[in-house]
Amino acid sequence: MNNPIRLHMSMSLDGCIAGPDDRPGQELGHDGGRLFNWLDDRESDGPSGQVYREALATDAVISGRRTFELAGRRQGDHHDGVPIFVLTHQVDDGDVPPGHARFVTDVEDCARQARAAAGDRPVMVHGAGAAQALLRAGQVDEMEIHLVPVLLGDGRALFDHLGGDHIELDLVRRLEDRDVTHLRYRVHRPKEAV
Repeated sequence: MNNPIRLHMSMSLDGCIAGPDDRPGQELGHDGGRLFNWLDDRESDGPSGQVYREALATDAVISGRRTFELAGRRQGDHHDGVPIFVLTHQVDDGDVPPGHARFVTDVEDCARQARAAAGDRPVMVHGAGAAQALLRAGQVDEMEIHLVPVLLGDGRALFDHLGGDHIELDLVRRLEDRDVTHLRYRVHRPKEAV
C-alpha cells in the first residue's frame, strides 16, 4: 500500500490510551504519562527510535477533535508543517484552526483529503475518537500499537464504540524494546476474506 492510513497509539495492556480524568492541564490523565516512557529512546538506533522516525515520516495527520484540543490545537503544527485534518462532529462559525490544521466533518472525506495530501507517504492517525470513526468506516489500513506493560485500571479506552462488526487484523511486525512492544497490524477491510 502506497500511503496507508496508520493509527499510532501508545496503549496500556488493559486498552487505555490515557489515564482517568484526562483534561486540559492533565492531558494524559492521571498516571497516563507512563504510556510514553518509551519515547525516552526515540533518538536511539533501537526499535523505539526506528518506530518514532517512521511516525514522523508521514505527510498528513488525522486527529480527533478532543485530542486536538487537549494538545493545545498543536499550535497549528504536528511535525514538519504537514497538514492536520481534524475530524469533528461540527464546526462553529468563526472557529478557524491555526496553522496547517483544518476541520473536516465527514469521515470518508477526511480520509480522502489526508491521503491526497500525503501523496505516496503514510497518514498518521491520533486520538481514540478519530481511530474509532475511521475503523467503523473501514478507512484504517494499519495500526501501530505501542503496547506498554502496565494496567492503568481506568482511563480513555482506545477500542470503545466500534460497533457490532468484528475487525480482523494481521500482525505484520513486532519490535521489542525497553518498556514497550511495538505491534503493527494490517487491518482487513470490511467483508475482506481472512
